[in-house]
Amino acid sequence: MRLANILGGLAAVLLFPNVVLAAEPLPQRWVSSGGALSEWVVLLGGESKLVGVDTTSRHPASLTKLPSVGYQRQLAAEGILALRPDLLLGSEEMGPPPVLAQLAAAGVRIERLTARAELDSLQANLQRLGQLLGDEVAGQRAFVDYQARLQSQQQWVEQAQRSQDAPGVLLLLGHAGGSPLVGGIDTAADWLISRAGGRNLASHNGYKALSSEALLALDPQVVVVADRALEGDAARQALLQQNPALAGTRAAREGRLLALDPTLLVGGLGPRVPDGLAMLAAGFYPASQPLTAEAKREP
Repeated sequence: MRLANILGGLAAVLLFPNVVLAAEPLPQRWVSSGGALSEWVVLLGGESKLVGVDTTSRHPASLTKLPSVGYQRQLAAEGILALRPDLLLGSEEMGPPPVLAQLAAAGVRIERLTARAELDSLQANLQRLGQLLGDEVAGQRAFVDYQARLQSQQQWVEQAQRSQDAPGVLLLLGHAGGSPLVGGIDTAADWLISRAGGRNLASHNGYKALSSEALLALDPQVVVVADRALEGDAARQALLQQNPALAGTRAAREGRLLALDPTLLVGGLGPRVPDGLAMLAAGFYPASQPLTAEAKREP
């Protein structure tokens, strides 16, 4: 009889895996580390489960009212354990590893999703978040909508490129006018530039500081400024003050310095990335009619 029960249970797992998994208790107290992942949790209906977030989780504004557990790469176990979470959500950017090991030893479930700027990675992330929230359909629906928006934007870029050349672009990630890091190959910065229809002039891998001479030699037509402390004109002015050589580039002479929210570069592809792409594309191709919010959702 016992053997029959075991075989029956095995058959249920094989034939109805989703039903069996659904019976497992879902985590109810979440700490989320990584802006994009936190935004997806909210969009998928899980905001009420969040009991703490990291400092990159600033959207929507309601997340800033939650207890902060610090920067995603410099988490501290004590602050997280004080929130009594069932789950710590983050990406491979999350750390340091000894802290994660300490949390796991204390019984906190660690879920690390990918931060790679790829649609396949996003689809896998949304599928997993849907499972953890008990609503896989919501995750699937969110990905389909996201993909449709990107396809619409790609069509807009292709149309714009029929009459305008793709501009040479640099994306500078800085902090209050300090020496910026230039986004190179295999970064979220590179993905955003390419998707918005630009040519990334940085040929190095990852994020790297470049000298003023190197920045001037690249002579970008557009510079995207992602400042962690300043916004808009303040970020642009701080960048030029700290890097006066940039004033000699075509981007500065023609006033093509675009400010980008740096949280769009953290934790993978987040829900607001299509809006950021639309803003960048409008700056890359100023002669074309901007892709409006209404146009994004046209069938």
